[in-house]
Amino acid sequence: MSDPEQQSDSVLPSVEEAATLVPGPESITWRISGDARILATAGYALMLQVAHPTVGAGVAEHSNFRQDPWGRLFRTLDYTTIMVYGGHELAAETGRRVRNMHKHIKGTLPGGDSYYALEPTAYAWVHATLADAIVTGHHHFGLRLNRGQIEAFYAEWRRLGRLVGVRESELPENWAAFRDYFDRMIDGELVSNETVHDVVESLGAPAAPPLPLLGGRAWRVARLPAARIGRLATIGLLPPRLRDRLGLPWSRSQDLQLRALAGASRRARPLMPETARNFGPNYLRWRRDAIARGEVASGSGTPVPA
Repeated sequence: MSDPEQQSDSVLPSVEEAATLVPGPESITWRISGDARILATAGYALMLQVAHPTVGAGVAEHSNFRQDPWGRLFRTLDYTTIMVYGGHELAAETGRRVRNMHKHIKGTLPGGDSYYALEPTAYAWVHATLADAIVTGHHHFGLRLNRGQIEAFYAEWRRLGRLVGVRESELPENWAAFRDYFDRMIDGELVSNETVHDVVESLGAPAAPPLPLLGGRAWRVARLPAARIGRLATIGLLPPRLRDRLGLPWSRSQDLQLRALAGASRRARPLMPETARNFGPNYLRWRRDAIARGEVASGSGTPVPA
């Protein structure tokens, strides 16, 4: 197998090809990726990612997640939102930045083996977890997607991976094969590590987000409910066998609470403003200055944590 660092640029599409990879307003990806309710699965996706030894080590050694968890979340949202709603030129530029940033993320695992963020299995896994988080998020908190919609979304998301250098051949061809792949990764690759426990700790005492409406007293009021919802969704959505391996207790009471929250979220759609049903374009306008400064793929935190 060739060195992934040497082939880094060759796997990226041209701007012209990127135009054929980025989904448009008529796509299922455009319609479902910006639903504000699926933000509840952000911690779930992160937990799946950092439980991979390479990703967990990369975040521990090359990210400021502990000091700035909200910054990391916003950079992740910048990345995923740009890929779908930012237009093919910005998506291609951002994908190249993300890929190039990961060239520098390497080190040694606790057991002594070396790791490198561009290892194809680890790198593709991060992109895969985002697809799973969107589908899982809608199943629990948003729209109940039918099989055809899921297949169409997955095909579009698999193509989007090309923008960061994830070859289509590195992910399964269809959703049924993806579920088998997902189970194999859960059973054969994911482990407890330092970063997993950092994520759990951050869920118990979330710092105030850098939003004017949630500063000071407002965050003191919102903090406990936010921590409760975040912890329930992050831990509760994990496969039980992975929860056990990570040492994360889960009770019937917590399961009932998560089901109640999910049901309330699904029923809330008629009450949601249009900006919450598809926050993508508005989010990009709000974050345009940070994106213009290149913070989407900066050394201060990994948008696709590896």
